[in-house]
Amino acid sequence: MEIDIQEIFEKLESIKEEYSWVKGRLAGLKESKNSVKSVMMKKSSEQSLGGQEREAYASQEFQDHCDLIDEFTAKEALLNLEISIAQMKFEAWRSEQATNRNLERLTR
Repeated sequence: MEIDIQEIFEKLESIKEEYSWVKGRLAGLKESKNSVKSVMMKKSSEQSLGGQEREAYASQEFQDHCDLIDEFTAKEALLNLEISIAQMKFEAWRSEQATNRNLERLTR
């Protein structure tokens, strides 16, 4: 198996901006989930907290927010897999290089 080390570094270089943006966006979405719920509870016509909470969870805004969390979680997982694959290829390349050096020493 031929491993192109330059290709590995280019792959990591190409996804670094997207990866950091997705991580930041996901963190922000998770942190603001309670804020969205609170805003929706405040807009509710229900008097009880339980009723307000039920309406907040059922609101389209809250559902849309949760859908965004799902979307960015999936994007993060995919980017993590791409990074893991690149790391595994790099480790395989390193092992191959070490084997080649050992073979050179033995055949001198």
